[in-house]
Amino acid sequence: MSPADALDTLRHWLAGASAAERAALADHIARQPPADRPDHTAPAAPPLSRDYPGDFTADAAYIARLPDLQNGPGSLIRGARDQIAHVGISGFRLPIRYRLRGGGETTLETGVTGTVSLAPDRKGINMSRIMRSFYRASERAFSFDVIEDVLADYLADHDSADARIALNTRFPMRVTALRSGLEGYQYYNVTLEVLADGAARRQVLHLDYVYSSTCPCSLELSEHARATRGQLATPHSQRSVARLSMVPVRGPGPLWFEDVVDLCRRAVPTETQVMVKREDEQAFAELNAANPIFVEDAVRLFAQALAGDRRIGDYRVLASHQESLHSHDAVALMTRGPSFAGPSVDPHLFQDLRMLR
Repeated sequence: MSPADALDTLRHWLAGASAAERAALADHIARQPPADRPDHTAPAAPPLSRDYPGDFTADAAYIARLPDLQNGPGSLIRGARDQIAHVGISGFRLPIRYRLRGGGETTLETGVTGTVSLAPDRKGINMSRIMRSFYRASERAFSFDVIEDVLADYLADHDSADARIALNTRFPMRVTALRSGLEGYQYYNVTLEVLADGAARRQVLHLDYVYSSTCPCSLELSEHARATRGQLATPHSQRSVARLSMVPVRGPGPLWFEDVVDLCRRAVPTETQVMVKREDEQAFAELNAANPIFVEDAVRLFAQALAGDRRIGDYRVLASHQESLHSHDAVALMTRGPSFAGPSVDPHLFQDLRMLR
């Protein structure tokens, strides 16, 4: 092919090429080394400015010419040509308002995870659209309904059918000490999650509850040593964490964060304390002795409480007793319904509960 024919072919391709394809070609050409031409020297590129152009304005015409590789053609895709299940952002933070059970609202710093599925023939997504969707709704007090509105917003932005949003925060509740009357704030790790699968939507509320677990076996052995040999012995207890995940049932009424905390306290009353004087520490020892608990007991008690609330459908209970006797943890998992069914266990599923320390 002669140079003239090659130039005509290039012009014909450019006439039908997209802006992204033309930008990719220009970038490729710019990265090529100068051709060896003994008859003359390639012109030197103009020097680049090292000063930030604070007075430069990007008008609409300039923005339209900017390369957009994420929305480029399928020819730019690298690697496997399969659908990506979730792609998006994690760790995006902003203050979000939440409604309270007793009325009013509270504003809490919240971490956002937002993802969509990506078809095999699409290069990527515009991740800033996920953040913009949240900022557009930031003046509203958040609930599952508001999250579903945001979900619909960025599903449309990305022309995707599958998506997930998760809002994670630390929800404060004022609690009173067992005997002294002192008060302090207990913080609960809470996540609101909405998943879209085609036209179907699923809401999930996750809450972590931290409690003390006294080993029933150790308690009995300690009492045996006291009774039979006059030997002072103490049972072992440990900080323990349960993560309750539940699918709210539409219709019976709202399921407040405070309701789930109350449910946990009724199931396992040995919640760790915030403010403690001597009389509170003694009371806590008595409370633990009255409620010794294996990890198997814990998941069953939490599950019984969840099953007894008509506002809750499918659920999952994880529990980790972070042993003071052993160098490993005692763990258990219990589920109801298809939402959390699955024989495989992520090796990090229980390890993540240790991050609460």
